[in-house]
Amino acid sequence: MFKKLLTGTLLLLLFLAGCSTPSSTKQGHIKMADAGWDSIRLHNAIVGFIGETAYDLTWEEVPGSTPITYEALKMRDIDVYTEVWTDNIPDYQSDVEAGLLLELSINFDDNAQGLYVPTYVIKGDAERGIQASAPDLKTVQDLKGYADVFADDDHPEQGRLYGAIPGWEIDEIMRNKWEYHGLDDSYIYFSPGSDAALAAAFTSAYDKGQPIVGYYWEPTWLMGKYDFTLLEDNPYIDQESYEQGKTTAPALPVTVGARLEFDQDFPEFTEFLRNYSTSSGFTSDGLAYMLETGANYKETAQWLIKENEAMFSAMMPQDKWDLVVSAIE
Repeated sequence: MFKKLLTGTLLLLLFLAGCSTPSSTKQGHIKMADAGWDSIRLHNAIVGFIGETAYDLTWEEVPGSTPITYEALKMRDIDVYTEVWTDNIPDYQSDVEAGLLLELSINFDDNAQGLYVPTYVIKGDAERGIQASAPDLKTVQDLKGYADVFADDDHPEQGRLYGAIPGWEIDEIMRNKWEYHGLDDSYIYFSPGSDAALAAAFTSAYDKGQPIVGYYWEPTWLMGKYDFTLLEDNPYIDQESYEQGKTTAPALPVTVGARLEFDQDFPEFTEFLRNYSTSSGFTSDGLAYMLETGANYKETAQWLIKENEAMFSAMMPQDKWDLVVSAIE
C-alpha cells in the first residue's frame, strides 16, 4: 500500500511540475538566452546586474544555438532574450503577431556591415605619422582608383579585398558586390577563412598603420577598439537588389524579447526592459573594453553603466537607479 501511495504521489508531483509556471519565475528567478556570441552575453550581464540590484531577482543563462534558444523562448523555457537578431529568424514577425512571444523593445537598430577601411587611410593620423593614402575614398565605387593602395602581397599588380566568412550568407553577397562594381578587374577577392583570421588581418594592418579594405560588421570589439570607416554604397532599395550586391546592407532591428506572461509575472522589471535601448557603438565599446582590460562580463557591465549614467537612469524610476548606483563596485 505504501509503495502504491508513494508511486501515486511521485506521479502527482511530476504532473504538477509539468504544469508549473515556466522557468520557476514565481520565485524571482529568470532565465536568459545565451545564443553563443559575446554581445548577447554582455547585454545579459547588464540586464542581470540591474535585475539583481534593483529588482531583487536572480538569473542564469541558458546556452544553445539561435534556433534552439528561440524555440525555448516560445515554449516558455526561457524568459528573456536580450538580443534577438530578427532578420536571422524567418518566423519572428509572424510569431510576434500571433502572440507566441513578447517584443519588449528594440535594443539597437544601428548595426552595420559592409566594406571598411581604417580611417587613417582617408584622413591620415598625425600622431602616428601616417599620411592619407586615399584622401578621396568615400564609396565602394571609389575603390577602383585605389587598387595600388591595397595591393595584394602575392599579386601586387592587383588590390586585395578581404571578403566575408565562407559559409556565411553575406559572403555570396559580397562576391556579388565585388563583381557588380567591377572590382573583379583590379582586386582579388581574398577569403579570410574564418572570423578570427579576418579580425587578425584587420588588427595587424591597423597596428602597423597599413592600408586594408574588407568586409566587417558592427557591433564587434574590433569596431569598438579601432577607428574604421564604412564605405558608402548605393542606398538600400529591396532585398533582391541587396543580395545582388547592388546596395548597402539594411540595418536590422535587434530586439529584446520575452516569453508570454512575463510581463504579468514581473511588471516592474518588464517596464525596465521596455525602456532598454542601447546602440551598436555602445555594444562595440563594451566588447573592446573587455578585450583591452581583461574584464569579465559583469565587470564590463558595471563599467558601461557608470560610463552611461544618463542613458541607464532614464530606463527606471529614481529609487531603482539609486540601488544600481550603490551596488556598483
